[in-house]
Amino acid sequence: MRGVNFLRILLATLILALSAPLVGAVEPDEVLKDPVLEARARVISANVRCLVCQNESIDTSNADLARDLRILIRKKLVEGLTNQQIYDFLVARYGAFVLLRPPFKPETWLLWLAPFGIIVLGGGGILAMLVRMRKRNANGAPRLSPEEERAIEQLIKDEAGGMEA
Repeated sequence: MRGVNFLRILLATLILALSAPLVGAVEPDEVLKDPVLEARARVISANVRCLVCQNESIDTSNADLARDLRILIRKKLVEGLTNQQIYDFLVARYGAFVLLRPPFKPETWLLWLAPFGIIVLGGGGILAMLVRMRKRNANGAPRLSPEEERAIEQLIKDEAGGMEA
């Protein structure tokens, strides 16, 4: 019975966690009356990073700054700015990091390439660790060279031969 309750709680938690991003954080008082402008606002908001949450768009974030940015975007749309002009305005104000998918140019190379650099460094570290482990035996001592191993085998044979006599 306990296992069944645990599974129900786990399933409910999973459903809530997966459905949360679908809800969105746009408040009713933010929504524009013009459905075309509202659709454009949602598209822009989905592509703008919440500077508080950082891995979430402002469209789904409940942070105060995300709300302010959603309102600002809608204000700019009502003023007649294009989507690109709004993106340019936000980048000029907050930097390319504000975009969830910043353009690939010299100023944003670090944003795009850093994850790959971290993977390469981590992989190199793991590889170096495996090479070091391979060079050591189970006791943590360095492995013997083939000549040292032959010498020890010879000593063991000599010792075993001396014990038989």
